[in-house]
Amino acid sequence: MRRERFHTFALETLREAPDIRGAEPWDRGDHTIGLHVTFSTGAQIWVGITMALAPGEKHDTPEEPGRGEPPAEVPVPELHKDGMITPERVKHYLAAVMTNSGCDEIALAYPYTDDGHPGFGVQFHNGAKVFCLLVHSARAGQSPGGKYELLGTF
Repeated sequence: MRRERFHTFALETLREAPDIRGAEPWDRGDHTIGLHVTFSTGAQIWVGITMALAPGEKHDTPEEPGRGEPPAEVPVPELHKDGMITPERVKHYLAAVMTNSGCDEIALAYPYTDDGHPGFGVQFHNGAKVFCLLVHSARAGQSPGGKYELLGTF
């Protein structure tokens, strides 16, 4: 699944997820596309999306989706603690939502380990990968701060 199609798929999937009030496209203006997600509390997260094509695939050739068994459903982790959300909880929550989407192109969705920047990844049956980095966060009614500002709680 290429980035643009994943973008559409992710927006549709997130709009149906529990604890999510809305999911909208986000374009930073520097060729970065992403997601602006608003949770039921009003807290917000902005997610940048990049990708790696399937082995041997080129950007100027038609996409060849691979299909297989969707990943087994997993429990969706608790998003809130004492009314607050953290980037750590968000990455696990969003990875579980992607895992549970039932999409037969997804082989695996996973939260990143402690690599310095929270996010989640999705690997597809054709070998393509999507990388989703949490870029900004804001409390209800606030706008994001500067470049790559993730609040500890929001």
